Amino acid sequence: MTTDQRTVLRTYTDAVHTAHDTLTALDQISGDGDFGDNIAEGLDRTAAALEKSPGEAPFAVAARIFLDEVGGTSGPLMGLLFQEIAAAFAAHDDDRAAWRAGVREGLAAIQRVGEAQPGDRTLVDALVPARDALDAGADVRDVAVAALDGARATADLRARMGRASYVGERALGFPDPGATGVALLFWSLATAEGHSPGDLADQLPSVDTAGTGG
Repeated sequence: MTTDQRTVLRTYTDAVHTAHDTLTALDQISGDGDFGDNIAEGLDRTAAALEKSPGEAPFAVAARIFLDEVGGTSGPLMGLLFQEIAAAFAAHDDDRAAWRAGVREGLAAIQRVGEAQPGDRTLVDALVPARDALDAGADVRDVAVAALDGARATADLRARMGRASYVGERALGFPDPGATGVALLFWSLATAEGHSPGDLADQLPSVDTAGTGG
C-alpha cells in the first residue's frame, strides 16, 4: 500500500463536507452541535496551508492546524491522531507500517488525554477496531469497514464521557459524531487507495438534518 497523503486528506475533506449536516445533527443530539463545523473548518484550513507550503508533510500540517486552531473537544483529539500519523510516516518507509504505528500511537495519545475506553461512546469506539484491523494485517477496505462498524455500534451505547453523558438516553439510536467523523477518515483512506467499502451516502446514518444548515 502506497499512500498519497494529500489525496487522502482531500478525499477526507470532501467526505466531511458531504457529511457535514449529518455530523452536525448527530452532535446536536449528543453535544453542542459544532463538530461538523469544527472538523470541516480544520480540514479547509489544512488544505489552504498545504497550498501555501506544498513541501510540508500533509498530516503534520493537519496536526498543527487541529491542535492550534480548531475548537471544541474533538479538534485537538483529531490533532493528536494526525500528529502520530505524521510521526509514523516520518519514521517508516513502509506505508502500511506507518498507518499501523500512527493509528496505534494516536489512539494511545487520545486515551491518555481523554481517558476514554471502548464502550464510552466516543471516537475511541471507531479507532480501536481500526487499530485492531491494521494490527491483524487487514487491507484498507476491511480497516474502513471495521471503523465504520465501530462507529455505527455507538448508537447502542449510553455515553459515559463528555457532554453526551448528560443527555441520558436521548442519543440512543444515533451514532456518536466523533466516532463517525473518525470512521470517515478510514473510508477516505480506502477510497483514495481505490478500495472503497461503498458509496459515502450508504455509510452515513439516517438522521433528520432539517434546520442544521451547512
